[in-house]
Amino acid sequence: MAIPSAVLAAGWIPFVVVIVLTLLFSAIYIRYYMSKYDSELSTTLATIFALTITLLTSAIVPVDIFLVSYMKTSDGTFKDWANNSASRESIEQSVLYGYYTLYALVTFCLFILLPFFYFFYEEKDEGSPASCKSRCCTALKYLIVFILVVAALMLIGAFVPTKGAPNANSTEWKQIEALFKDLASNGMEDSLSFVISVLSLLGMMAFIMYTAYGMSAMPIDLIKGRLSARKEKMEVRGQREERVERAGRRQAIKDKYSSRKRFGNRDQQNTDEQDRLMERQLRHLEANDRSCIRKCLLVLRPFEMLFGFLFLLVALLIFISLLLTNIDKAMHSKGYKIGYALAQRKLPNPIDIVLVFCQMVFPLDYILMSGIIMYFVFCSMSGIRNIGVWFLWIRMYKIRPRRTRPQGLLMLCMILMFIVLAINIIVYELTPQYSTFGSQKYGNMTGASNTTSVPLHQCTTEVAEDCVVTRMALLLTRFFYKMWFFGAAYYWGTWVFLGIYVLGFIIAVIKKRKSSIDGEIDEDDFDESDDEDLLRG
Repeated sequence: MAIPSAVLAAGWIPFVVVIVLTLLFSAIYIRYYMSKYDSELSTTLATIFALTITLLTSAIVPVDIFLVSYMKTSDGTFKDWANNSASRESIEQSVLYGYYTLYALVTFCLFILLPFFYFFYEEKDEGSPASCKSRCCTALKYLIVFILVVAALMLIGAFVPTKGAPNANSTEWKQIEALFKDLASNGMEDSLSFVISVLSLLGMMAFIMYTAYGMSAMPIDLIKGRLSARKEKMEVRGQREERVERAGRRQAIKDKYSSRKRFGNRDQQNTDEQDRLMERQLRHLEANDRSCIRKCLLVLRPFEMLFGFLFLLVALLIFISLLLTNIDKAMHSKGYKIGYALAQRKLPNPIDIVLVFCQMVFPLDYILMSGIIMYFVFCSMSGIRNIGVWFLWIRMYKIRPRRTRPQGLLMLCMILMFIVLAINIIVYELTPQYSTFGSQKYGNMTGASNTTSVPLHQCTTEVAEDCVVTRMALLLTRFFYKMWFFGAAYYWGTWVFLGIYVLGFIIAVIKKRKSSIDGEIDEDDFDESDDEDLLRG
């Protein structure tokens, strides 16, 4: 039987809407952080495209879950159009190809598109302006290194020895039979899975660093609010008056080192920089104090606190759900050799239970799932903005609204891409039942008669024929079985994430409130301040 058009429309039309919304969100977000004084169209378009593609890898997950759930009725039987295995397989393959396409584009963006434009822009910063052809050639030279890296990863993924399929009569096979109806995969699939797993593992590290802190800091910052611009202005004026009173002491220092011109110039330069910074702070505080937008925000302050408490509640629910899932895996999973796969949820999981229940009312679960994913994304953005982009102990770029340089935007986009890949793993960890089977149920015919109703049960991996597994769960669990190291790494990484969240929460609570002009001025952005002064003049 052909798949009804209503089924395809219900599953894919919301996804098309999400594509448009994701593109708009990416464009607005990049435009919000893009520097007003230093930008380039090619870099902006590349970051918007890459961020959109990455967010779509998460947006397709609710579509995957909806389609497998929509194959069944409320009494646990397949619908007429889904009784045919060919129809079910057609839908499953379309979703699978969607995953492969999006993840292949993510790999392209991370190893080719973004590095190319990074080095392309770097050539612009050199002393003499270079031609477009010269910049492209130089960028391509550096790009060869990234191409060699991804080629090496794909070769490793295609040829590295992996764990083979268990014997069909063994206990291990019975434990994973539902997820491994088709263990066969070609070398290209294994290569792409290996590359994405490596990138997701890197993303897990960024997720632990940025998202864990963002989940704790973002709600607390909303609850605390910001300092009063008027009070800050008075404090800065008082500090400036103190500096004026110490002018005689500075003059004495200048006289003392008058014979040592080099040291005196350095001392004078530091003093001038501090004076200029205070002048800029005072100017921004005065503008902020007079701003009509700021006065309107003061009226909306109760709603800001309300959203802060709401986000804090969501963060606590996520923390509890992940904690219960990890405890459940520690007690009832199949062990590290199968990537800590959980055949059936034993402990209650608040978010998982709510999503399964909400799927009865379309598209409520779709909205909630998308909301959870976007919450992770916003927390990640908050963490990156607070922490910045670092290489080991060196701070490379600051992420500030309308003041982020093109290289910083590219690095921001790359970090977000890594994090979103990890979010896809965390969503599976957060909602194991919902992400694997949605709201599917099956009827247990044992003990039932013609006069009694068939008891219904939630689908589990121990039910081989009566349920359909989402493609996301199939891809993840199949690869975790073949290379258990990744499954174990994500499992233990989740424990580290929970620990960092608690630490970040403590830091966010004891940390003082942010300045009313936070993000507008930093102590070491004097070059940019000169540009701003020239533009104002």
